[in-house]
Amino acid sequence: MLYFVLKFIHIIGACVLLGTGAGIAFFMLAAHLTGKASTIAPVARIVVLADFLFTATAVVLQPITGVALAWSVGYSLTEGWIVISILLYILTGIFWLPVVLMQIEMRNLAVAAAQSGEPLPKRYHDLFRRWFVFGFPAFASVLAIVWLMITRPVW
Repeated sequence: MLYFVLKFIHIIGACVLLGTGAGIAFFMLAAHLTGKASTIAPVARIVVLADFLFTATAVVLQPITGVALAWSVGYSLTEGWIVISILLYILTGIFWLPVVLMQIEMRNLAVAAAQSGEPLPKRYHDLFRRWFVFGFPAFASVLAIVWLMITRPVW
């Protein structure tokens, strides 16, 4: 029974990472394209909150459930596909952590601009470009990990 609980949590965690990643990117991009600080500010608030509530929870649970699953079915953590998954997970984190910090700063800049009635500052636009670029390798790594998960017959 423990195996199925771990598997369930692991699969839900992967869905959350994929789903919130795609959702956050979509809503942040849609808000940004309006060019209006008054639109971007509330969306960025929700994006930051969603990243902390959902993404961060899944980020913590994925390696725990992944290691527990591997051990429960007798896989070594040095097995090729597991090593690749771990490396991709680390790569995702290398890009995701700065993205979270960028989102917080973009939110703060958009809130300040909306409250003052000023246009979004250059810093916001610079952060958004970097946020956009950092999203691709992070999201691609998550997709690759999911691919590795679903192509393993034991999982």
